[in-house]
Amino acid sequence: MKLDFGRSLAMISLMSRGDRFPVGKVPPEVLSRLLASVPTRDERVLVGPKLGEDAAVIDFGDRVLIAKTDPITFAAERIGWYAVHINANDVATMGARPRWFLATLLLPEERTDTQLVESIFHDIIATCERLNVTLCGGHTEITYGLDRPIVVGHMLGEVEKEKLVLASGLRVGDDIILTKGVAIEGTAIIAREKSEALKERLDESCIQRAEAYLTDPGISVVSEALLANDVAEIHAMHDPTEGGLIAGLWELAVSAGVGLAIEGERIPVLPETRAICEAFQIDPLRLIASGALLIATPPEASVRVLAALDEHGVAATIIGRARPASDGIKLRSHGRWIDLHYPSQDEIAKVL
Repeated sequence: MKLDFGRSLAMISLMSRGDRFPVGKVPPEVLSRLLASVPTRDERVLVGPKLGEDAAVIDFGDRVLIAKTDPITFAAERIGWYAVHINANDVATMGARPRWFLATLLLPEERTDTQLVESIFHDIIATCERLNVTLCGGHTEITYGLDRPIVVGHMLGEVEKEKLVLASGLRVGDDIILTKGVAIEGTAIIAREKSEALKERLDESCIQRAEAYLTDPGISVVSEALLANDVAEIHAMHDPTEGGLIAGLWELAVSAGVGLAIEGERIPVLPETRAICEAFQIDPLRLIASGALLIATPPEASVRVLAALDEHGVAATIIGRARPASDGIKLRSHGRWIDLHYPSQDEIAKVL
């Protein structure tokens, strides 16, 4: 697959050969090389490890099993709730309904007590029940060297083969729809973790609204992903997480081998997100963004998707269109087109 993204990869390559990697994802140039070396000996593995795809796909006859694992490392508050939702999101973006969840709890030495363990268990159980997911296993231990709890979630789901959605299914000409707005998760985390610092710059009501972003508009995209897949032909879906919307768009384009033309002025940035990003001088488009969903669909199907989402109270906007790979990944800002490169680090790391 030949892509016109050489400049981004070259910059990342130079960075990776020199300084140690920053906090966040492994640079894609390194990760894609390692994933390409992984053998897939089982023919039932329809989608194995691949940059841009949210989960693995395993053939079970007329249905496929979707398998996803993701850790929660940036947040400490309500970490069990996070773990269920973040993993469920990635299963749903492949068109599947989340069904079964396993969790590995790594707890800090000398800081773990009954209250901490019970609170994480309660959050996991309650969130699974809310999503109609069965908690069916896992592991819990107190781990040397940790200063905070870490939860590694493992979500399984299933979907009919013909309704499976892959990020690599994005096609030239597809509309790119974005739901809710950017950096919902990042806004909530910063508001909760840095509330005292924010009080010097923002009013209390703004901070409280930002803290509530976890549930309103919320970081779950399960319902909107399944709804979109029910009402129209969906070529691809992806939920931007670390690296924000820019990373999500980049991963989507690279997975499918296409370019993107994104209209910056159409990207919804919620007021509290804008205020917090301005306070810390960070870019909302590169801030961890769970809660938003990218949907790629033929233009003739976009109207049905937007109407269905609106009927269910989910804001959504067409922010751009897929282009040939030779056009690159570009965003129009203030009347000029700029190349989008994969963020070397999520903006949240600058704050936390």
